[in-house]
Amino acid sequence: MIRKLREQHNLMILVAALGYFVDIYDLVLFSIVRIDSLKGIGVPADKLLTCGVDLLNWQMGGMLVGGIIWGVIGDRRGRLSVLFGSILMYSLANIANGLVNSVEMYAALRFIAGMGLAGELGAGITLVSEVMHHERRGIGTMLVATIGISGAVAAALVGDYFDWRISYFIGGGMGLLLLVLRIGVYESGLFARVKHLNVERGNFLSLILNPSRALRYFSVIAIAVPVWYVVGILITFAPEMAKALGMQGALPDPGTSIMFTYAGITLGDLGSGLLSQFLRSRKKAIAIFMGMTVFFTAMYFLFAAKSLFVFYAIATCVGFATGYWAVFMTSAAEQFGTNIRATATTTAPNFVRGAVIPITMGFRYLQPALGTVESAILVGTITFSVAFIALYLLRETFGKDLNFTE
Repeated sequence: MIRKLREQHNLMILVAALGYFVDIYDLVLFSIVRIDSLKGIGVPADKLLTCGVDLLNWQMGGMLVGGIIWGVIGDRRGRLSVLFGSILMYSLANIANGLVNSVEMYAALRFIAGMGLAGELGAGITLVSEVMHHERRGIGTMLVATIGISGAVAAALVGDYFDWRISYFIGGGMGLLLLVLRIGVYESGLFARVKHLNVERGNFLSLILNPSRALRYFSVIAIAVPVWYVVGILITFAPEMAKALGMQGALPDPGTSIMFTYAGITLGDLGSGLLSQFLRSRKKAIAIFMGMTVFFTAMYFLFAAKSLFVFYAIATCVGFATGYWAVFMTSAAEQFGTNIRATATTTAPNFVRGAVIPITMGFRYLQPALGTVESAILVGTITFSVAFIALYLLRETFGKDLNFTE
């Protein structure tokens, strides 16, 4: 019996990890093929940056909307409903992305893909957190994040060796194949019990209208925003940033920059998860990695323009430092009761990703007056300051029993 249960848990972790792998593959693929795909549909060179930011915002906007929809479904219909529906949506959207011939169609499909991508990680982390022993759940979520985040490295390699349209087809095909694995995964026992209780489930407004809950919720979101400041500004726009920093000669390739960054994030997720288990604390592990993120971000502005080698080395280091995503997701799941857990855990990472919109808007608004480098530094300073305050306000959740409702 114990052996069978362990096998079921392992399958669940594998399915959640591979789902996140495909999720991350598609999420960063646009950043990797941004220039080639926009040139391929006829966007002029002087519009590549502006158009790229707009399409990225459409994708992130879709994730904001999808996060709320899938989160509510996860708490009302079950975690497995989200795992199935979200991957089907973004797989089909991925395939359609490979067929676009206009910016308008591209924007619409990035929005739909974003909606689909919004459900996978939150549902997977919620499911794994609820079925594993409270002392070991951090190991399970660490494996999900570490295996999953490597999908970005795969996307960079595929983007390098294949045409951008084929790269989208590959992502969609992987997602459809993954649906077969979902057959052996079972629903969370905690959710099954809550279904029969007379308690409200999946009310998103209850996360933001209750003062205590809202403080927890927005604090959880704020601690992870630095991750997407780094990815959304410093790495996604690596060529533009390197040029502004004064790099001479060849500029960093976006796909290669993302590959090195996410290789670092993969190692960072493993390291932060193990550190959290060793320290028996989510907050301490996040604080250490956030501190490293500040340090390597400073190194980025000071030294990244020295050469391509130095740029990619710093990108790897800052990626490692931002690799506390696994601990962040685990903490998000542990902060809230079973009747609202999927909603919180699914929406939180998507609001973090959606924070790219105000971050890039602030960056673009400040850029004409301050300059590219100075505006990026100011936006980063605000982002990190808010994140440290939010971390201070959060409660420790390591080893917390998740069998409770709000």
